Amino acid sequence: MSDQKPIIRTDAPAPEGFEGEGFFATKLSSVIGMARKFSLWPLPFATSCCGIEFMATLNPTYDASRFGMERNSFSPRQADMLMVCGTISKKLGPVLKEVYTQMAEPKWVVAVGACASSGGIFDTYSVLQGIDKIIPVDVYVPGCPPRPEQIIEGVMQVQALAESESIRRRDMPEYQHLLDSYNIDN
Repeated sequence: MSDQKPIIRTDAPAPEGFEGEGFFATKLSSVIGMARKFSLWPLPFATSCCGIEFMATLNPTYDASRFGMERNSFSPRQADMLMVCGTISKKLGPVLKEVYTQMAEPKWVVAVGACASSGGIFDTYSVLQGIDKIIPVDVYVPGCPPRPEQIIEGVMQVQALAESESIRRRDMPEYQHLLDSYNIDN
């Protein structure tokens, strides 16, 4: 059973004749935001110990399904939240970027752990010093490795982004400029 209850914002006045029990008025963007918030399909891109911690969030103790993550997707075309868990080598960078570009919009990226966020303890020529060098990141989860509670907190931050994001944000010139800065065609 979910601990979170969907909250439908009644942020629009009810049309005349449609007031009372059983009716509510809201904006389409609020309904879409709520639907996105509670239906995140993660794509785990796990390369090391942070991947094990991500797997722990799926067990009954932490039960990530109560956050709408019922279905892990192992196809980028069916996922909307990329969970990068662990060390990314420079050789693996182009693969990660390809996975990101194959995901449909809207999509969110979570850098789980110190290695995905900043290269961690591996300050070497072969390790990418943060995935934000090749793809945009929405949420950083600190830790080495982070506890499942921290990963859940990161997912909740993505939920807040998904709920509040404008439907048209991804079509704005600022977003296109962001993708251009990463040399990503959209």
